[in-house]
Amino acid sequence: MIDVTLTYRPLSTKDILEVSELAARVFNQFVAPDYASEGVQEFHRYIQPSAFRARAQTNHFSLITLEQGKVVGVIEMRGHNHISLLFVAPEFQRQGIAKELLRRALQICRANDPRLSKISVNSSSYAAPIYERLGFRRAGEKQVRNGISFLPMVLKLPNQHNG
Repeated sequence: MIDVTLTYRPLSTKDILEVSELAARVFNQFVAPDYASEGVQEFHRYIQPSAFRARAQTNHFSLITLEQGKVVGVIEMRGHNHISLLFVAPEFQRQGIAKELLRRALQICRANDPRLSKISVNSSSYAAPIYERLGFRRAGEKQVRNGISFLPMVLKLPNQHNG
């Protein structure tokens, strides 16, 4: 069920601080408790506004969800085939926002690579069941890198027949 008061659009530079704060708030509440301090620090470095700006200049793009002008969701894609961030404000979870952000991101990814066959994500333990509901499947064992523990997951995409 998509709420008509929600709007979706690409991230702009003026949104970066708010998006960084949203990611920090959701991460701190749901993910950080499972991480060693090294992982928490590494994640907080990754979501610094300066890091967002730098990634936006490379092979990343982000979409955000707004409710009455306030950022309540974000997805960041790397290389048009990997989800590097997906966060929804706690009070807006379970309303289809992550699903819609993913759907819109996939449209952009497919426009850039019509033969795209899968999307990957390194999911936190907390988010793994959410990604499973979105159609992702485990693609390996749990790993830890720079203190960040994650479960590699993949969403296989159906072939698109254009024409």
